[in-house]
Amino acid sequence: MFQATLIRVSDDTRYEPPIVITNEDFRFLVAEQARELNLKLSGILLEPMARNTAPAVAAAATIAAQQFGEDALVQVLASDHEITADERYFDAIDTARNTAKLGKLVTFGIRPTEAATGYGYIEIGEALASGAHAVKRFVEKPALAQAEAMLAAQSFVWNSGIFLFQAGLMLEEMKRHAPALLKAATASVAKATQDLDFTRLEATSFAACPDISVDYAIMEKTSNAAVVPSSFAWSDMGSWDAVWKLGERDEAGNVASGNATIVNTKNSLIMSRNSHLAVQGLDGVAVIASEDAVYVGRLDESQNVGKLVQLLAQQKATAPLTQTHPTSYRPWGGYTSVLNGERFQVKRLFVTPGKKLSLQKHHHRSEHWICVKGTAEVTIGDKVLTVRETSRSTFHRARFTGLPIPARSSWR
Repeated sequence: MFQATLIRVSDDTRYEPPIVITNEDFRFLVAEQARELNLKLSGILLEPMARNTAPAVAAAATIAAQQFGEDALVQVLASDHEITADERYFDAIDTARNTAKLGKLVTFGIRPTEAATGYGYIEIGEALASGAHAVKRFVEKPALAQAEAMLAAQSFVWNSGIFLFQAGLMLEEMKRHAPALLKAATASVAKATQDLDFTRLEATSFAACPDISVDYAIMEKTSNAAVVPSSFAWSDMGSWDAVWKLGERDEAGNVASGNATIVNTKNSLIMSRNSHLAVQGLDGVAVIASEDAVYVGRLDESQNVGKLVQLLAQQKATAPLTQTHPTSYRPWGGYTSVLNGERFQVKRLFVTPGKKLSLQKHHHRSEHWICVKGTAEVTIGDKVLTVRETSRSTFHRARFTGLPIPARSSWR
């Protein structure tokens, strides 16, 4: 989905190379995904901690103004939106661009197809000369009865979370409505450091930013908000219910991915990374197995997963599940933690073809490497060994490096 988002902004007749904002844990993933598409980036900004969309937009608008000028038009896109980029989509982009040039902060409104309770809504105001409309008001995620009333009124659209504005104008509005946020965000940019191809936002300043969305901080307060209603296909993939709706369903209405056996079950989402899931006698549920945890819940309550995560984060025994993902990415590929025990751990490494691991030396541990796919060169002292599938190497107090590897290679 991240790559699909990059592709939507890859037309150089419309866009400059994009600026990506992400958590520092995903920096190598972002770089690798862009490299696979052979797509140039204007920059990768690394957030030292999560602070919602308003600080991210403030940092990005500051960088964009520095690189392209304060009148540069900035479009904000989330990487977890499923969008069909057809003629309707680009017509909406063109309308938003013309509206932003007139000094408006533009959001995109999706004409609702159902009384959804998982989305925020925007009430459409008077028409503007550009083809957009003034924003009459924003509405929080509604109860079902309110959502049904808004659907019947036909004057409300879903708040897509996509924005387009002049960089300088957004910064001016932040100075007016969220000065403390802007001060902290711009300080984090001013004190940022370069690390390879990444820009690390300064942590202390960024931590001072309030944890708030750009909707709350700016869009609901500004008098310059505009909305472009459109009917292009869009889904905020922020819940398992949304994933199920867009998935390919079988005759019983189930969407399954990975290893699963499904018996007497309907209208459900079954997904597994590794484990084999056996699901029997259920209706309308999500069963999701990742590397280190399993989630089971009703699809119609999947919007509340965030509350469950907060509960896990509060408990000492489960807090690590919300803090560290089993898979970590590195410049050479990455690794997944398979098993951790007393005085041992097992990892699965995946090495990008042509990349190499850093030279290592260990005095108090042994490492056992098994090549399960591909071929690698291993350096131990002055010796260079070729390790192939099913071969095994033990390194005790040895220096190890993986040298250029042919395509389709992986380590465990």
